[in-house]
Amino acid sequence: MAVNVAIAGCGGMANGHLRSYIQIKETVPEKIDIVAMCDPVVESAEKFAAQIEEAFGMKPAVYADIDEMLAKEDLDGVDICSPHGYHHVNAIKCMQAGANVIVEKPIGVTVKATHAIMDPSKRTGKIAATAEQIRRMPSRRASKWLMDKGMIGEMRMFFAQHASWTDHAPEDRWHWRLDLALGGGGMVMDSGAHFCDTIRYLYGDPDTVYARVDKLETRMVTKGDEIVQSAHEDMWAATINFRSGVTGLWTCTNAAPGYSFNRAVHYGSEGCLLDDGDIFHGPFDGAKVILKDGTEYPMSEIVADYKASLGRDETERLFPHGFEDGVLLECYDFVDAIENGRDVEIPAELGLRAKSICEAIYESGAIGEAVDFDEVVAGDIEVYQKPINEHWGL
Repeated sequence: MAVNVAIAGCGGMANGHLRSYIQIKETVPEKIDIVAMCDPVVESAEKFAAQIEEAFGMKPAVYADIDEMLAKEDLDGVDICSPHGYHHVNAIKCMQAGANVIVEKPIGVTVKATHAIMDPSKRTGKIAATAEQIRRMPSRRASKWLMDKGMIGEMRMFFAQHASWTDHAPEDRWHWRLDLALGGGGMVMDSGAHFCDTIRYLYGDPDTVYARVDKLETRMVTKGDEIVQSAHEDMWAATINFRSGVTGLWTCTNAAPGYSFNRAVHYGSEGCLLDDGDIFHGPFDGAKVILKDGTEYPMSEIVADYKASLGRDETERLFPHGFEDGVLLECYDFVDAIENGRDVEIPAELGLRAKSICEAIYESGAIGEAVDFDEVVAGDIEVYQKPINEHWGL
C-alpha cells in the first residue's frame, strides 16, 4: 500500500521536497501518494497541489491549518518545511495524530525544541527524521570513504574560512529568518546546520567549542512601516575540538570590505582534501586530494573509485534507483523507512547533535568561554537560546 504523505509549509525549501516526491512517484508509482498540502498562506498550498494535479491528475487536499489537516486526513508521513520556530510545534502535533515526520533542518529552533520533537517520537514509536541532504551526495560520501581508508593519512585539522563584504540598506526587507524566535539564529544556524552535520559525519562528536560571534555592522531592514535592526551575526570564528583529535577552525564574515577569500581544506598526515566551494555545503564535486609528493586526484576519480567499492545492496541502499540528489535521497529514505518499518539514516537524535555544534558556537559567543559539547546537547547551557525557549514556553 502506498505511503500517504503531506507537506506542511509550502514555500522556499519545500519546493525541493515537492519535486522530490514527484520524482519518487514517477519512478516508483506504487510507493507514495501525495495527498495533502498545508500552509497558512493558502495560495502557496494551492500552487503545490496544482503541480501534483498536473503531474498525476489527482489534486491533493489543501489546508490552511495543520490541526484540520490532521483531523481529516489519514497520513503516514508529514514533511515539515515551516519556519524553524514551528518545527517542534508541528512535529509534535503530527506524531500525536499518528503520523511520522521529516523535519527540515535545523531539526528544532533550539536544543530544547529538538528534545521536544524527540520525546513524542520515543513515546509513540513514530519516525522523527532530520531533513539533511548534504552528506548523502556522492562527493560527500566519497570524502568520508577516503578519510576512513587513510588516503590522506590520519586526519588532523580542517580550515573552513570565508570573508567578504555585503552591502546593506534599510530598503532590505525583513523576513521570518531575521526573527530569532522563528529562525533561531543567522548563518551559523541556517546554512551552518549543513556544515555541522557534515563535520560530525566526517569526524564524530566535538569535545569542546570556543567561539566569538559578533555583529560588526549595524544592519537595518524594513519591517512593515518600521526600520528595525537585524539581530543576525555577521561574523563568527569558532575553534571546534573533536574527540577524535581533529581540530577545526570555522570562520565567516560578510563585514570584511576590500578583499574577499574562501577556502575549505581538510588536512591529514599524508595530504589534504582541498574543497573548491563554499564553507557550508561541501566537499563539492570539484574538490581534489593533494598528497605530500604533489600527486593530485580529482574528486571525480575518487567518487568513481568509491562507487566501484560498493556492493549492489550498498549501492541500492545509498543511491536507490540511481538517485544522487540529496533532497531526493532524504525524501526517499523517509518514505521507504515508513513503508518498511525501519529507522531513517538521520533521525532527530543525530540532527540534535549536529545542530548542537551550531548552538555551542552561539553559547560560547554569549558566555565568552569554551563550552562542553555534551552540556549543550543536554540543554544545560542556554544563555543564547534562553529568550527563544521562553518565547515558545520551553
